[in-house]
Amino acid sequence: MARRLIFTGTDSKNGGCPALHTDTDSGEVIVQGPPLRDPDDLGRLKHLGPDDVAVVVPAELLVNHGPKELHRVPNTIDLDEFGQLFRTFEHTAWRLETRRGYASDREDPTYSEFVETGSITLDYDDDWSQNIRRQVLAGKTIGRVRIVDEPPTEGQLFLLADSPRNTAAGEDIRCLLRSEANARLLPAEDFWIFDSRMVARLNFDEQDVFHDVEIITEPVEVLRYCQLRDVAMHDAIPCSEFAAHLRTT
Repeated sequence: MARRLIFTGTDSKNGGCPALHTDTDSGEVIVQGPPLRDPDDLGRLKHLGPDDVAVVVPAELLVNHGPKELHRVPNTIDLDEFGQLFRTFEHTAWRLETRRGYASDREDPTYSEFVETGSITLDYDDDWSQNIRRQVLAGKTIGRVRIVDEPPTEGQLFLLADSPRNTAAGEDIRCLLRSEANARLLPAEDFWIFDSRMVARLNFDEQDVFHDVEIITEPVEVLRYCQLRDVAMHDAIPCSEFAAHLRTT
């Protein structure tokens, strides 16, 4: 089974070697770089087994992008603090959505309406929409990319039907097929980025229940999430276009 790898970072100015990746399941770090080939150099290495490969990387790569602690102690905040972030951010708020469904959606009365009728009675003046309009009128930008399966799950179709409410308030919502996301090594995690300086990682259990929010402010980690945002945005299409395409297939 293929590893679930995420790109950790590189100091290369052209995006090539050397680089680090991380196995999100095991925590192992994969070092990518040019191989050490000189027989004399290889002969000086201790404990190099017959199936081992030695690679050469600058120390800066490990210092800048290697893990800083063996076990990170998460900095979690409660839901009230999390909600305040959508009122106090200064410039941008952006989210990656990767789950196949959310328990909170299934508990919404409009979910039953969607299952029964295939449509939703949209509330364009709910608390979320009111706040988004205020932020957009203040010159801020809010967006997200939703990863969608092939075919979309019931939960993803529900969110697609609800998208006009968000976009009417001023959000830029785009969709990306999961096959494309996997090809780009996007992680299977949900997070918000605020002002490109703070990441709020959303933690769910296997039943899609939202539990808590982990705040990440370490600059290298924040940069990695910003790079993931750029990868996700590439080729993601507006949700209205995605929905129209689904209706014709």
